[in-house]
Amino acid sequence: MKILENINIFSLRKKILLVSKLIGIVLIVSYVLSGYLPVSTDVSFVIWLSFVVVLTLAIDFTMAHFISKPVSELNESARTMARLDFTHPCKVTSHDEFGELSKSLNIMAENLQKAFRELEVANEKLMLDVEQKKCLLAERKELADNLSHEMKTPLGIIRAYAEGLQEEANEAKRQKYFEIIVAETERMSNLITTLLDLSALENGASQLRPERFDFVEFLETVAGRLLIDTPDADFSLQYELPGHPVYVWADKSRMEQVLDNLIVNAKRNVYPGGVLKLSLKKNSNQLDFSIFNQGLPISQENLSKIWTKFYRDQNSRYSGSGLGLAIVAQILSMQNLPYGAENQPGGVVFYFSIPSIK
Repeated sequence: MKILENINIFSLRKKILLVSKLIGIVLIVSYVLSGYLPVSTDVSFVIWLSFVVVLTLAIDFTMAHFISKPVSELNESARTMARLDFTHPCKVTSHDEFGELSKSLNIMAENLQKAFRELEVANEKLMLDVEQKKCLLAERKELADNLSHEMKTPLGIIRAYAEGLQEEANEAKRQKYFEIIVAETERMSNLITTLLDLSALENGASQLRPERFDFVEFLETVAGRLLIDTPDADFSLQYELPGHPVYVWADKSRMEQVLDNLIVNAKRNVYPGGVLKLSLKKNSNQLDFSIFNQGLPISQENLSKIWTKFYRDQNSRYSGSGLGLAIVAQILSMQNLPYGAENQPGGVVFYFSIPSIK
C-alpha cells in the first residue's frame, strides 16, 4: 500500500513533474517542427517564440488552477478557523496533497467544534454545581440562623427555671419547674426535628415514595385521631366525605403530615364552641379537600405569607413553631398539587386538590 501511495499519479509532485516533462517535450518538438515551416528562419523563430509565450500563459493558468487557487482557499479556511468559526469547511476536493490537507483541516475543525461543545457543556455543569453549592451553603446558613433564633426562647426559659430549681425549696414549685423544663426541652426537640425535615424536603435530600391508597379511608383515620378522639375538644365538628373508596397515587406518610398540620392548625384557630368543617368532594378525576374553621380572618396581605417558615399570626391564640404550613406547602408543591387558603364569612378555609386514580 505504501508503494502505491508513493507513486500516486494524483499527487501534486507527480503532476508538476509530469507537466514539466511535457513542456520540455513540447518545446523541443515545436522547435524542431518550426524548422520545417515554409518560411524564413527568422519568421519560424518568431512563430516558435509566440508559441512559447502562449505555452507559458497556459502553464501559468494551469499552475494557478492546481496550486494558487487551492492555496488561497486553504489559507482563507485556516483564517476562518483561527477566528473559531467552523461553519465554513474547506471545499478543496482535489485528489492531491491539497485535497488531503483540506480533509485534515475539516476533520480538525469538526474535532475542535466537538471539543468546544463538550467544554461548553462541562462549563454549564460546573456553573450549575457552583450555584447548587451556593444554594446549599445559603440553606445551611439559613438553617443555622433559624435554629439559633428559635432556640433562644426555650433555652432562656430552661435556664431561668433551672436556676430557680437551685434556689427553690418548695417541692410543689420544684415539680412545676421540672415540668416546664421538660416541656420546653420537648418543644426544642420537635422544632429541630421539624426544621431538619423541612430542610431535607427543600434541598431534595428527602425523596417522595408514592403509592396507591384509598384517600377516603385514610382521611377518616387521620381525622378520627385528631378530631373525634379528643375529649377536650371545644368545637362543633361537621364533615362531608364520599361514601365509597377513592384511590390516589401519592406519598402516604407525607400526605399524613399535610392533613395533620392542616387539621391541627384549624383546631388551634377555631373559636371556642365554633364550627370546624371537614370536606372531601370528588370532582371528575380529582379529590378536593378543604377544612374550614370559624375564627378570626387572615389579613389579605398575610395570606401569601402563611406558607413561609416561621410565620406566626399575631392574632392567633396559639404560638406554634411556624413550620407546619411551610411543610404543607413544600410537600404539596413537590407533588404538583394545587393548594391555598382564603377567608370566608365567619372564618378561614384551607384547601388542596389531588388527582384520583382507579
